Amino acid sequence: MITEKEVLHYIGKQPRHIAGFKQIVHDLALKGPQRRQLDDLLRDMTRRRKLVAIGKERWSLPSAVSSRDLVTGRLRMHRDGYGFVIPDPDSLPARAQGKLAGDIFIPPPAIGSAMHGDLVLVELGQLRPDGRAEGHILRVLDRQQQRVVGKFHYGNRHNYVTPSDENLTVEIIIPPGMERSREGDEERRPSPPDRDSRAEVQSAPTPGRSRRKSRHRVLGEEVRRRSDEDLEGMVVEVEINQWPSATEQPRGRIVEILGHEDDFGVDVEIIVRKHHIRHLFPDEVLKEAQAVSPVIDGGELDGRQDYRDLAIVTIDGETARDFDDAVLVRRLAGGNYELHVHIADVAHYVEDGSAIDEEARLRGTSVYFPDRAVPMLPLELSTDICSLRPEIDRLVLSCVMNIDAQGDIRSYELGEGVIRSAERMTYTDVNAIIEGDASLRRRYGGPLAANFELMYELAQILNRKRVKRGSIDFDLPEPVIEFDDWGLMKSISPSERNWAHRLIEEFMLAANETVAGHLEQRVASLYRIHEKPAPKRIYEFETIAASFGYSLGVGALPIKRVQMRSEKRAHYGSGRRPPMLEVPEEVHVTPRMYQKLTEKIAGKPEERILSYLMLRSLKQARYSEVNEGHFALAAPVYTHFTSPIRRYPDLIVHRILKDVLREGDHLDGARALQPGESSALGQTSPSPWSKRAEKSTAKPRPMGGPISEETLHDIAESSSQTERAADDAERELLEWKKAKFMQERLGEEFAGLIVSVTKFGFFVELVDLFIEGLVPLTSLEGDLYTYRENTRQIIGDRTRKAYSIGDQVRVLVDRIDQAQHKIQFAVVEERPPATKGKRRR
Repeated sequence: MITEKEVLHYIGKQPRHIAGFKQIVHDLALKGPQRRQLDDLLRDMTRRRKLVAIGKERWSLPSAVSSRDLVTGRLRMHRDGYGFVIPDPDSLPARAQGKLAGDIFIPPPAIGSAMHGDLVLVELGQLRPDGRAEGHILRVLDRQQQRVVGKFHYGNRHNYVTPSDENLTVEIIIPPGMERSREGDEERRPSPPDRDSRAEVQSAPTPGRSRRKSRHRVLGEEVRRRSDEDLEGMVVEVEINQWPSATEQPRGRIVEILGHEDDFGVDVEIIVRKHHIRHLFPDEVLKEAQAVSPVIDGGELDGRQDYRDLAIVTIDGETARDFDDAVLVRRLAGGNYELHVHIADVAHYVEDGSAIDEEARLRGTSVYFPDRAVPMLPLELSTDICSLRPEIDRLVLSCVMNIDAQGDIRSYELGEGVIRSAERMTYTDVNAIIEGDASLRRRYGGPLAANFELMYELAQILNRKRVKRGSIDFDLPEPVIEFDDWGLMKSISPSERNWAHRLIEEFMLAANETVAGHLEQRVASLYRIHEKPAPKRIYEFETIAASFGYSLGVGALPIKRVQMRSEKRAHYGSGRRPPMLEVPEEVHVTPRMYQKLTEKIAGKPEERILSYLMLRSLKQARYSEVNEGHFALAAPVYTHFTSPIRRYPDLIVHRILKDVLREGDHLDGARALQPGESSALGQTSPSPWSKRAEKSTAKPRPMGGPISEETLHDIAESSSQTERAADDAERELLEWKKAKFMQERLGEEFAGLIVSVTKFGFFVELVDLFIEGLVPLTSLEGDLYTYRENTRQIIGDRTRKAYSIGDQVRVLVDRIDQAQHKIQFAVVEERPPATKGKRRR
C-alpha cells in the first residue's frame, strides 16, 4: 500500500515539484486496487494542504506554489463580460483562510480562454480589508462547456451559434463545412408521441434498431433531413474545438440538430444539454444492464428473510414507473405496531466499480420533467429488475420496526429479504379507502383495506411524535400542471397532499433515521444533513416578519456595527460620515422556533408569504460524510436509504449497510432499547441545535468501513452538485412552460402577491397560478419611485405610495422575454370613481 511519505518523496524529486496521476502510477508500478488507493490518498492530501491540485490530475508541493497564492474554483460568468470564481475552501492559501468574503472577482481581461462553469486555477491578488479579492485566471483545469446548445444563424462573415445559456456571452463561430454532424444528416423531427413513449428520455433498446435510431430519446419517429435544409433559427448542439482568447471567439462544429425551439420536446432537450445532464448511456453500460438476469435463482435467496406471504404493497403516484419502496403495518400482540419498509436491493445488481456504477455516480440522481425523465439507471434495472412490481419476486433490503403507541421505536431489525408485492397502489386510491370509499374497499378486499387503516393510524402517531420534537412542516400547496399532447401547459392547479402521501413520508422518514442511527455507531457512512440558518438570513427574515407583527422568538439579535476601511478612505476629507454596516453575529435558533411560527400563521392571509420567506432563510440540505443533523426535520441523525433506484447516495448507504450486515450485526440491530434510553434510535446526546450542543467542542471520532471517508466526501460533494443541477433544470423547464402558457394571456389582468422587492423592481406571484413575474421599477407610473434598502420597500417620492413584500396588487401581463423565458408584469392602478354632476368651472 502506497504511503503519504512515498508520494511526497516522489513529487519532491520531479522538475518543479509537479507530477501527474498517470505518471505516479507508471513510475511506482501501481496496479489494480493500488490505483484507487492512490487516488483517495491524493485527494486527502490535497484536502489537508499537503499537496496542491494545479491541473486535471496534476499535483504540486505547496512550497512550489505558495508564493503565487494559487486557488482553484468554479467560474461563474456575468453577461457583461466579467466573472466570479467560487473558490474551493480547501485550496485557499493561509492568508485568505477566514478572511476572504465571498467569491473572487475576475475582470474581463483576466478571463483568458475560460468559459462559464469551468474549473479554473486562479492567482489571487490583493485581499481588501472588507474581504473582497480580485484574481487572474492562469489556466483551465476542467472544461464544463465542451458542448453548447444554442440557435444557429447565417452571417455575412461567418455562421455562428448563439448559446441558450445567458451566462455564455460569446457567439460560437461555425466554420464552413462544420454545419453538419459527421454522424450523418438523419435527424429526428418531433411529433406528438403516445403517452407511454413520453415517460422516459431513456427508452428501452429494441433489437434490430440501428444505433442512430437512438435508445436515448423519444421525440417521435425519426425522418431524414435534406443536407440543403435551411438551418436558420434551428436549435443545435455544438462541440467546441477551439477555445476563446482575448482576440478570438470560440469555434466549433454542429454535432446534433434538435429542431425548432417550439417543436414538441425540444425544450426538454435544450434544458438537458444546457445543464449538462448526462442523458446518453454508454454502450458498455447498456450491455451490462441487458446482461443482468431478471430471474432470481435459489442461491440468491440463501440467508434472506422471506416476506413473500405478507400483504406488502407499493404506494406511488399514478404516473410512477419505478417502485423502490414497499410497506406493511401489522398489530403486534402487546398492542405495538410492526412497520415494514422494504427497499429495492439495487446494490445486489449494481456492483461497485462496474460501468453501471460509474455512470450512476456521475449522474447522481434521476431528473424528472413534466412528461419524461432522465433516469440514473438504465430502464432494464430502474423500471424492471429492481422495481418492486406486483406479483413478482424482488430482492430487498428491509427495515422492520417495533413502534409503540407514542411513536417510539422500541426495537428494529435490518436485513436482506425477498418480497412479492401484493398490489401496486396509488395515493388517490389509498386516500379514498382511508376516507371510507365502499367500492374501493370491496375491490381491494378486507385485509388490505384494514391494513391501510392501520397505516393511517400509525402515520398519525409518527407525525405527532415528529411535531413534538420540533420538525418543520410548511405544508404549502404545490402546483399541479396539466399538459396537452404537444407538451404545452393547459392548466395549473394547487396540489392535494392527502394522508396517503403523508403516511409514506412518515414511514420513509422512520426508516431513514433508523438506518442512519444504526450505521453512525459502527462505520463511516453518508448522511443527509441540513445545517441551521446563517445569522444574516435570520436577521433578514426577522426584519421583514416584524412588519407583519411576527417573530421567530430568537430574542434581541446581536448585531456588530462596522465601518469598512475602503469606505473610510472614500469619505476622507468630504465632511460626510462613512456608512455603518450591520453584521449579524451568531444567533441561537432551533427548529421548534420555525415550527411554532408556522403553526401561528396557519390559515392567516400572510401565511403564504411568511412561509415563503422562512423557506428562503433556510439553508439547502446536502450530503456529507460528517453527521451534522437535519435542522428542518429536527433529526439528530438522518440519511437517504429509501430511493436507491433514483439517488446514488442511497445506493452507497445500501452498500455500507450490506457490509455491516455481512459482519453479523443482525442481532445487534434487533435489540430492545433500555429504560431511560432515548426512543429515537438510542440517541442520548442533546439536540444538535440546543445551547448545550452548540457549546460542545467534541469532534466526531474517525471510523473505518467499506468506503473510506475521503471517497464518501467526494461522493457527497458530487451528489449534492448533481442534485442542484437537476433541481435547476426542472425549475427552468417549468418557468419555460409557464412563459409559453402566459404568452396567450398578454394584456390580461390577474391578482397577485408581492414576494420579493429589489432595487430594480418587485416580483409578483399570481394568486392560484404559481406563476411569478417582475414589475420593473421603471414601469411604475405617476411618480418617481426609489428602492429603500433599510425597509426593503419601493416608495414614490411625491405620493409616498409604497410597495412592500406581502402586498396584494393587481397586474397585467405586459410582455414575455422569449430569449430568457421570463414574464414581465405591469401594475394596474386603481382609478378613483368619476364624480357625478356638473364640472366646476
